[in-house]
Amino acid sequence: MIPALPQRIWFRFSHAKRLASVHSIVLTKWSMFWMQFAGLGYLGRTSTWIATWFAPPYKERRRLARYNSKGYVAPSATIHHSHLQLGTHIFIGDRVIIFRDTNGGFVELAERVHLHNDTCIQTGDGGSLKIGSDTHIQPRCQFSAYKGYIEIGCGVQIAPNCAFYPYAHGIAPGELIKQQPLQTKGGIIVDDDAWLGFGVVVLDGVRIGKGAVVGAGAVVTNDVPDGAIAVGVPARAIAMRS
Repeated sequence: MIPALPQRIWFRFSHAKRLASVHSIVLTKWSMFWMQFAGLGYLGRTSTWIATWFAPPYKERRRLARYNSKGYVAPSATIHHSHLQLGTHIFIGDRVIIFRDTNGGFVELAERVHLHNDTCIQTGDGGSLKIGSDTHIQPRCQFSAYKGYIEIGCGVQIAPNCAFYPYAHGIAPGELIKQQPLQTKGGIIVDDDAWLGFGVVVLDGVRIGKGAVVGAGAVVTNDVPDGAIAVGVPARAIAMRS
């Protein structure tokens, strides 16, 4: 026989647990309902905003992308790109910017791509960007696709504060840097299943191979072979994963 006091405590605990479970289900249903109407238009962005009322911020909102094939685009994200192609169930986090400058090419995000907070994507002067399925871009990354292209493969993991520049300014003497023409050695390719650590900078004309790992803070100026582990400034392969 359970004593009266512990019995009452157990009853209250069970009751609170049931209420918490019901509360969670109700809030999930709320988000699922409003995410039915999500999209890039005004009404779609408004519906997404309402869906977030009871959804925790940052990575907890990734689940909202599963509730609609159009995915989740944060109300605070800035989308100003006429050649944007979005795959299914994409996730675009808070304050992400996708911007098309003069003569900018396309931006293509495949299914289940995640762009986390404060990432900036811009295309201009013929540059373009393509990101393959299931690739995750962590916060504050910069993709400046001018002159050349940037191609990121499938299942790539990119840590915060990484930057990609498929171009450079001319540095001829006797003329202001801002007036120098942009130059490029070619585009940037990051192949499938690569992993880039915190603060990696990738410059024009390089390929990071399939399954390669680039250590934090590296500056990639030359190709990284498939399956290699590269570190340093400039980045150099020091080992192979195999």
